[in-house]
Amino acid sequence: MDLLSRNAVELRGEPGAPPLVLAHGFGCDKSMWRHVAPAFEATHRVVTFDLVGAGASDLSAYDPVRYARLEGYAEDLVQVLEAVDLGPAVVVGHSVSATIALLAAAERPELFDRLVLVCPSPRYVDDDAYRGGFTAAEIDELLATMDDNYLGWSQFIAPVIMGTPDRPELGTELTNSFCRTDPAIARRFARTTFLSDNRADLSRVTTPALVLQSREDVIAPPEVGRYVHEHLAGSELVVLDAVGHCPNLSAPDQVVAAITAYLEPALR
Repeated sequence: MDLLSRNAVELRGEPGAPPLVLAHGFGCDKSMWRHVAPAFEATHRVVTFDLVGAGASDLSAYDPVRYARLEGYAEDLVQVLEAVDLGPAVVVGHSVSATIALLAAAERPELFDRLVLVCPSPRYVDDDAYRGGFTAAEIDELLATMDDNYLGWSQFIAPVIMGTPDRPELGTELTNSFCRTDPAIARRFARTTFLSDNRADLSRVTTPALVLQSREDVIAPPEVGRYVHEHLAGSELVVLDAVGHCPNLSAPDQVVAAITAYLEPALR
């Protein structure tokens, strides 16, 4: 299978420039980077793609066994990096794709120059002293609601995730993105995402990383961003003056500024 078609890979920016790869989160697609990607096209070869099951990806490539674990998506990311063959890349992962990028970097560090983790969470469920943001019962209820009425769940939860009631158009955009996703695939991906525990994998990563955390985020609270930073060697933490789980949509200028400042020394 053509891996570039499988993941609807698009390349923009300067040929021969350092690669910067943008990976979207749950319920989204590569269009969620449209306010961020152009800022790097003068300095990088910018790569966007859709996770299998999302956006313009090849839905026939979706394998419920392969993608029952985040490692399946991490293997896809490795294959995309190998297919574009641009050298070690800066990989920017939003939400669950931050964990996917971490897993891929742990296995194939030579393919990664740096990581940028936007609102990451290695585990969404509270566990003893660890606060993931949800109790086990809340996650069970969330998944049950998705199973019963995915479209209704999307219309309710997307504005909450976005966290910008003063800008309802952003909640509507995320709702529409959720609703474009095949409900059966979305429900499986939600279980894979919300029931995973990848805290132990943080110690396996040697790639330098920037953790970008919204100051308020109901999906990945600030405590989670600090946890990732504290358990990820060689990482830096920047707390954005942003509300919600999708600052790439709600505060793209802040995301661009933080990534630019992080990458600037390497571009001199």
